[in-house]
Amino acid sequence: MTVNISKIQTSREVEKTLESLSPFEIKNELIRLAEEHALKSTAIMLNAGRGNPNWIATAPREAFFLFGQFALAECRKNHEEGGILAGIVQDKNGIAKRFEAFIEDNQHTPGASLLSKTYQYGIDKHGFDADAWIREWVEAVIGFNYPVPDRMLAHFEVIVHDYLVQEMCGGQVKDGKFDIFAVEGGTAAMCYIFDSLMQNRLVAQGDKIALLTPTFTPYIEIPHLERYNFDVVYVQANATGKNGFHTWQYPKEELDKLKDPAVKIAFVVNPSNPPSSTMGREILDYIAAIVKDHNPGLMIITDDVYGTFINDFRSLMAVVPYNTINVYSFSKYFGCTGWRLGTIAIHENNVFDKKIADLPPQHKKELAERYGTLTLKPESVKFIDRMVADSRQVALNHTAGLSLPQQFQMMLFAAFCLLDSEHVYKSLTQSIIKKRLSLLWEGMGVEMIEDPTRAGYYSEIDVEVAAKHFYGDEFVSWLKENFEPIDVLFRLAEETSIVLLNGGGFAGPEWSIRVSLANLPTENYLILGKNIRKILMEYVTSWENSLK
Repeated sequence: MTVNISKIQTSREVEKTLESLSPFEIKNELIRLAEEHALKSTAIMLNAGRGNPNWIATAPREAFFLFGQFALAECRKNHEEGGILAGIVQDKNGIAKRFEAFIEDNQHTPGASLLSKTYQYGIDKHGFDADAWIREWVEAVIGFNYPVPDRMLAHFEVIVHDYLVQEMCGGQVKDGKFDIFAVEGGTAAMCYIFDSLMQNRLVAQGDKIALLTPTFTPYIEIPHLERYNFDVVYVQANATGKNGFHTWQYPKEELDKLKDPAVKIAFVVNPSNPPSSTMGREILDYIAAIVKDHNPGLMIITDDVYGTFINDFRSLMAVVPYNTINVYSFSKYFGCTGWRLGTIAIHENNVFDKKIADLPPQHKKELAERYGTLTLKPESVKFIDRMVADSRQVALNHTAGLSLPQQFQMMLFAAFCLLDSEHVYKSLTQSIIKKRLSLLWEGMGVEMIEDPTRAGYYSEIDVEVAAKHFYGDEFVSWLKENFEPIDVLFRLAEETSIVLLNGGGFAGPEWSIRVSLANLPTENYLILGKNIRKILMEYVTSWENSLK
């Protein structure tokens, strides 16, 4: 059978070889091909492969830079030489009054309003001592001291806790509160969690863990590293609707895999990456029932970075707080991937501490030796504080913690949304995503069905499902017989200068492609959709010609 389709530079053999790589490594080859095509044509390279947003939250940054001026002035009051050297703040009494005067003098300066409201929020809602509250700000924005407490600054933790409860828990949390560890983004959080779970004997090499897929590629790769070598159970979001298209929800028969007590950990990205769908309420409840009735020792790690793109989002941290570690990154929502801002949140009453308390005596003795330099009662150190120590190999615990300027910016991001009672910022970010998604599907010529579980930060397009829906099984068989699943990506790069990622690399359907809705100008998504359709129709035309 002759395949009558336009030739591309990349052979099928090369594509097959590259399929073994991470999507983020394949991307580099696609970028090279897309740039080559752009140089030879009038096309502009459109890279929708990465999830870095092309918007930023301005008000929290304005507040950060404005307060820096006040903090520097406070430092200069103690000591100044030549305009290039100052001391650190000594006159701490009355600093809040001086801040109030500064805000009064700069009330029309961008950032002043947020600073003033954040200051008042801490005092009115939490009864913060005004001087202590502002002293923490000054020490943080200037960064002249180590983080104390090392896990997170005391006042900042309270504000970020409020934010996580609002955005991750629908504004409600069961009895108690969460302890928070401020970290260098969501990826650092995962590294710390994996390491401390191993160090504290909560999981061992070869143990059975569950991955809810599709999921972020590194979460697929890490469990197979020699250090962990976990026995991975895949829980697949393979439910489909009446039209045969994916709903990206988890059928009960898949979730039932979590009932096995041998499954120690479940790793979740919610909303998912790349399908960008959140778990429906019935799925959350079903998981909660599994934990309660079948696997009460299950440890859940949920990465909820995209939760803010869903209205009334509820994380597993809200549904099963006792069993759950929440990982959250500020990067996507606020456009701050370069700031490296993330949190690990664990309920103060949790299964991790319980499991450590129940370890065999020999393991307890070993851990007491490991953490013995931290306290005279190492057995009482919480799992989250062990994580802080482990992040600096324990011996360097006195220098642990996220840098203070990073913590200050994090706190301002959190306060900004807490004070946005009309959810103006949330509506703006969601409207950007929704418009781009609409244009993408318009360009492809496919009607987009409304779905309240869709975050829309990415769109995962399953070429095989679409091929079957519109052209039948015979066309699907022909496609698979003649091409590799990532052939679509290479044709897009070499013929249209468009860069996307392969969904198969995220443990999604082999023939799916991931489009980021975050990082290109809005109008480009119509072009992107049209070019995806153009490439897909080349296959259809070639198949139809082969039947003549």
